[in-house]
Amino acid sequence: MFCFLGTSMQNALQKYYFFIKRTNTRARKEPKNLFCKLNFAKNLRIPNNCCNFALVMKKTISLLICALVCAIGQAQEQTRYVGGDISMLPKYEQYNSAYKDAYGNNISDLLTWFVTDCGWNTFRVRIFVNPENTDDPAVCQDLAYVTALGKRIKDAGAYFMLDFHYSDNWVDAGKIAAPKAWKGLSDELMADSLGNYTHRVLQTLKAAGATPDLVQVGNEIMYGLCDRKVHPYNASGDNWNGYLMLLRAGCNAVREECPNAQIIIHTDRATNGDYNYYYYKKLKDNQVDYDIIGLSFYPFWHLGMTPNSNTTKEEAFAPIIAAINRLAQNFPEKRVQIVEMATNFQWFPTDGVNYNSEILWPGTVKGQYDFVKDMVDYLKPLANLDGLNYWFPEEAGNGDYGTVMTGWLNRGFWKEEKSTSGHSINKTATPNILIPAANVCAPYYMKNFLLGSGEGIDETREENIRARKYIKNGQIVIERNGRPYSADGRSL
Repeated sequence: MFCFLGTSMQNALQKYYFFIKRTNTRARKEPKNLFCKLNFAKNLRIPNNCCNFALVMKKTISLLICALVCAIGQAQEQTRYVGGDISMLPKYEQYNSAYKDAYGNNISDLLTWFVTDCGWNTFRVRIFVNPENTDDPAVCQDLAYVTALGKRIKDAGAYFMLDFHYSDNWVDAGKIAAPKAWKGLSDELMADSLGNYTHRVLQTLKAAGATPDLVQVGNEIMYGLCDRKVHPYNASGDNWNGYLMLLRAGCNAVREECPNAQIIIHTDRATNGDYNYYYYKKLKDNQVDYDIIGLSFYPFWHLGMTPNSNTTKEEAFAPIIAAINRLAQNFPEKRVQIVEMATNFQWFPTDGVNYNSEILWPGTVKGQYDFVKDMVDYLKPLANLDGLNYWFPEEAGNGDYGTVMTGWLNRGFWKEEKSTSGHSINKTATPNILIPAANVCAPYYMKNFLLGSGEGIDETREENIRARKYIKNGQIVIERNGRPYSADGRSL
């Protein structure tokens, strides 16, 4: 616990403790650890003839205990977030797309299932200004749609992450079009429009019991927002003044309407440390008020290195780990979240691919599972990273009979084929009493990120699984780690 103290200071504290203990008749019982010893020694009487060393050390101990209590309190308050962007879920539900879990059971409410069965605690939803101005069926999230879904998220006891696109269509990776209604406005009027719109949306959500817990002011906005172009490096023609006006207007509106919400500034170059430094340094120098650095990581776009058949997972994760550690070094006051991540499970993408990540994570169900597991295992030790969110986990093909989408990305967790009872979940094997669902199915595994580094017991590891079999009321019961299951692995 006191690893932050130098060896000489620890030795001095130990000497002080034994010195006071010897000179004080009230010192009877030996405390078990250094923290208890410090608290014990702090309250002992110092004899009148005691040296100045003891007096100084007593004051030092009091300060150390106060600092330690504050540090423990801060650690306990730190929250980890794990979940996904479920912006299309109501559309799939509208057309009665049914989902099945890893055991073949029908899922009655997918959002609730993510919470209860997978341990997810965060759900992200995008919002467009006037989505009726585009014909993309995936761009349907207007204020009424988002309000209803946000209320469901809050009712499920989860954190609600709101993702402002500030456009009528997709804003990502260089797409920066302003909404049709705001086109041609000056920087000042554009900032007013963006700020007023942010106020109006948040007021509506609050009134409906759907207050966001996290708010993205823009989606992948490293290259601009609302027709204000910028770059994460020195480039001619950039409009940083107008761009920063927009960010301040959005962030200020969030602070005023939802003072307890965490503000995220989201960019799309997770592994490019130079770009990240330039961009977020620009925001810091111009006093943009936000809390979290949000990153996108899709391995076929953002891996940051060119793998080959001999590339190890450690080498593959080195660029993103280095980039996140660099953010911690340069912006220690900010936390970091992966607000988007995903990979394919059937065919591998070819459009715009920068890295052949299929070498490490093939376009298969197992490749998708391994990617999610590796993201959790390799990134959860990073102290400044407190969030992992999967993008579009609810995707199940184009919906039943092609009713939801016009194109299938095959990055979600359910197969596109629909049986008579529902879409089957991606799994590398059927779980049973000795093979937990988290060992074979990606959404179940993600909850391990909430444990942090070295915390708790990972029940997905076989050496941590303790099982016994017995009969109760004529039914075979198999108990794993103290929890009862039926013979086919269903929780009782």
